[in-house]
Amino acid sequence: MICNLCPRKCNAQRTEHAGNGFCQMGTLPVVARVAPHFGEEPCISGKNGSGAVFFSGCTMRCVYCQNYEISAENKGITVTPAQLAECYKMLEKSGVHNINLITADHFVPAVVESFKIYKPNIPIVYNCSGYTSPKTLSMLDGLIDIYLPDFKYSYNELAVKLSSAPNYVETATAAIKEMLFQVGKPQFDKDDMMTKGVIVRNLILPSHTKNSIGVINILKEHFDKDILVSLMCQYVPAGKAEDYPRLNRKLTEREYDKVKRELFLSGMDGFTQDLSSADTKYIPSWDL
Repeated sequence: MICNLCPRKCNAQRTEHAGNGFCQMGTLPVVARVAPHFGEEPCISGKNGSGAVFFSGCTMRCVYCQNYEISAENKGITVTPAQLAECYKMLEKSGVHNINLITADHFVPAVVESFKIYKPNIPIVYNCSGYTSPKTLSMLDGLIDIYLPDFKYSYNELAVKLSSAPNYVETATAAIKEMLFQVGKPQFDKDDMMTKGVIVRNLILPSHTKNSIGVINILKEHFDKDILVSLMCQYVPAGKAEDYPRLNRKLTEREYDKVKRELFLSGMDGFTQDLSSADTKYIPSWDL
């Protein structure tokens, strides 16, 4: 296929097992882990976990990526849409609250095909970087119940420097508008588990509180009460962070409090983490 799935519009040639686009992946999904995951927001992980499917490769190259082994080094195994559907069945039988597709933008056609084979009877979560094409998201309309995008940057210059992602702000804003159009405002069941809606995440970077405050302001301006906001303080230096002195440390309590205060003042609803979440023990093992 000639691929223009992501905002980069590489016009890349992709076969089933190889590709010359930015993601460097073929069209068949490469999966690094399939297992219950307990590190999401409480309304996603709940007591039984979220049924996570971690896809390898990525449409971004964040220098600090905590999943660098799979996002940049492409660790994982290739599966067919039918095998992907079997993964959903296995997770659903284990009792998880939902199926959580993590970083699947570059495999969307295969994901759509997998749901034609088997569509679980629990909510489907689409967990992505926010650097996502609305046109590609439209392929998922009616298939996804909960969108869980990042909104990483409020400055395009920073997005280019740290993630090689031009026009990130405009792209992420447009993507979230499409997500909101598809699934609407947050909805919950009797156990306070999310069944529909959008949660937008921002990972606060050390020495970059101004960036996160800018993200809050953008989300307030465009979405306000229509979404939930999740502020994450789980950053630990990973990937190539040691080459960036300002990123080569954990977040301080003062930095985190500064950004949390802005979220509270904004009046938007959402989630915050405890600083103890900044620990490498919470990074999954890529053991398939």
